[in-house]
Amino acid sequence: MNTRHELSSNLYGDLVVFGGTANQPLTSSVCLALGLQPSQATVHQFANSNTFVQLQHSVRGKDVFLIQPTAAPTNDNLMELLIFIETLRRDSAGRITAVLPYYGYGRTDKKDLPRSPITARLVADLIVTAGADRILTVDLHAGQIMGFFSVPVDEISAILPFAQYFQSLGLDLARTSVVSPDIGAVRRARNLAEKLDLPLAVIEKRRQADGLDMLNIIGNVKDHDVIVVDDEIDTGGTITEAATFLKEQGQARTLYAAVTHPVFSHPATAKLAASPYKRVIVTDTLVIPPEKMCHKIEVINLGHILAGVISRIHKGHSVGEFLNY
Repeated sequence: MNTRHELSSNLYGDLVVFGGTANQPLTSSVCLALGLQPSQATVHQFANSNTFVQLQHSVRGKDVFLIQPTAAPTNDNLMELLIFIETLRRDSAGRITAVLPYYGYGRTDKKDLPRSPITARLVADLIVTAGADRILTVDLHAGQIMGFFSVPVDEISAILPFAQYFQSLGLDLARTSVVSPDIGAVRRARNLAEKLDLPLAVIEKRRQADGLDMLNIIGNVKDHDVIVVDDEIDTGGTITEAATFLKEQGQARTLYAAVTHPVFSHPATAKLAASPYKRVIVTDTLVIPPEKMCHKIEVINLGHILAGVISRIHKGHSVGEFLNY
């Protein structure tokens, strides 16, 4: 017997897409690809900073997708997400899928220090308790976060559009390598390397007794163009340190960065602008304010991919087949 989420979309009614305030341009591009108008809701904060959500039409019995990354201001956007889901649940939505292009608190996925929280698990519990029936997200910081949810989770990757982008540049693939800037990013760097049929190298970082990091490259990138891959750029330390190291070693030629989430906390933009990268390719999971853009940053739209996955989920079709997993 099919499980609830594998049944025909008729069980959930018509497809409806809402967007929170965190990334309205992405919501618009998803709806354009789906041939839908974004559903309307009133979202505002009272003078005491409490968030209020009111739907402008009924969603009773409908298959609702709510797009809301929990980016900075993280706590405000997270509370808006929870309250929005609660509002949809109380209006008797047939099914609620929380679309989280960026999962805030995802880096707190384990206990790195004594007496510390696993906030990524707490946030998962909050989202499910609010009323989400399933989750759709993009490039989680760690794979185990999917297991924090007690509802189905679909995680899509930006690796395919990144691969298509670099194929369009006409790089000399015989002299191009993919590099992981640290051990933690090896899996996604390996996936892009496989898509492009390129060799993989890894930058190893070791802490020394004097507190300084010793960097070493595992693999050969000498006289190669290099694509450095990671899941997010926060302050820009890891990604720019990797580029500087590769250049100082006299190994890499032209450097590119392919990073899914442009968090761009201060001073990331200044670091990227001054870095050896020729281009820094990111996606639109987050809105980049104009003051955080620079001439090296290029943004890839994920609206059509998210729309395709949303359509497959709504119709009860395989997401893996659509993404060639």
